[in-house]
Amino acid sequence: MEAWRFYKKTLVLVAKGRPIYYCWCALLLFIMAVGLWFYMKQMETGLIVTSMRDQVSWGLYIANFTYLVGVAAAAVLLVIPAYVYHFDPIKEIVVLGELFAASSIVMALLFVTVDLGRPDRFWHLIPGVGKLAFPDSLLAWDVIVLNGYLVLNVIVPVYILVNSYYEKEPVKSFVIPLILLSIPWAVGIHTVTAFLYNGLAARPFWNASILAPRFLASAFCSGPAMIIIIFQVIRKVSQIKFSNEALFKIAELIDYALFINLFLLGAEVFKEYYSNTIHLAPLEYLYEGLRGHHVLVPWMWLSLTFNVTAFLLFLIPRTRRSLPTLNIGAFLIIVGVWIEKGPGFVAPGFIPDPLGEIYEYFPNFTELAISLGVWATGLLVFTLFMKVAIPIVRGDFVHSKYAKIASKIEPK
Repeated sequence: MEAWRFYKKTLVLVAKGRPIYYCWCALLLFIMAVGLWFYMKQMETGLIVTSMRDQVSWGLYIANFTYLVGVAAAAVLLVIPAYVYHFDPIKEIVVLGELFAASSIVMALLFVTVDLGRPDRFWHLIPGVGKLAFPDSLLAWDVIVLNGYLVLNVIVPVYILVNSYYEKEPVKSFVIPLILLSIPWAVGIHTVTAFLYNGLAARPFWNASILAPRFLASAFCSGPAMIIIIFQVIRKVSQIKFSNEALFKIAELIDYALFINLFLLGAEVFKEYYSNTIHLAPLEYLYEGLRGHHVLVPWMWLSLTFNVTAFLLFLIPRTRRSLPTLNIGAFLIIVGVWIEKGPGFVAPGFIPDPLGEIYEYFPNFTELAISLGVWATGLLVFTLFMKVAIPIVRGDFVHSKYAKIASKIEPK
């Protein structure tokens, strides 16, 4: 009976809320519907409706996939100080952070799906029915680590929340090993993603040994920056309590990662420009333009400006510990890293192509609509997670044995 009550109340929590909640969900559903309509047109006609061509076969979808894998990996930046160093202010929000990571993985997997020309053939990867080709294929590794990380980031917070619902302490011998396992697994998902690029020897822009460390450094910037902003919104609309110290500590950790990211970028720029070989072409295309082609140049300099400015804002304790400048810095990191790691990383790997031609890729409206639809799906998943998780964390939604007025809960 209690399990049935929990299920029913979960549906009530998801279905009821303030007008702003309904407007938010309606907006996300509308964007999802528009994205789905454009995706059906893409399915009918093929990827030719996008701006991708033979010369540049990966575009906005894979750029978002790469970025979101890093965002998902960023949950480890909450787990380490909370459970390894026992920093209690962050421990208050680590469960919500893991649900954010799970939502990010859902989006990452959806972006892979919409990038497939024939998604109906995905069954070829299913062991038994098809052939996963593990361990020979890097794609197989990516399938395993991404889905495994998704399972981890659902099991751990759900287990903790269910125990909170019953007002029980989680069994540490069960949950702590899973939490600690999520740390190397988070490193693993982005390392394998980097290896998907790094292993392509014919693409010198990606074939760099520092690619995996660069991916990890940028991941530990963008994801936590999103967490800083999103969790402030959650705190305001839900009255859930957590201290600013958690946000300030996250910002401090971001600054270390951002310094490493900028340092590794500088090392790569020095290596290419100082050696001045033919492999300089993709980097030259990014920051100077190549043979009259310079569509990404202003974007890359904007990204560099944003990242350096954010680094300085987070470096100075006074600006790092002030919410207005903290939020400005977090926004600059989100946008700056997305440009650097998305369009500024994927397309240049194809430039110039093996015949020496330059095809300047820029996403069209179809790609933008489908991408926004995927982002809206992830945000809706996260919103629904929060509608159930927050009342449990606040202590409003508990076992009937401990809640005399449980039936009077007003979802917010």
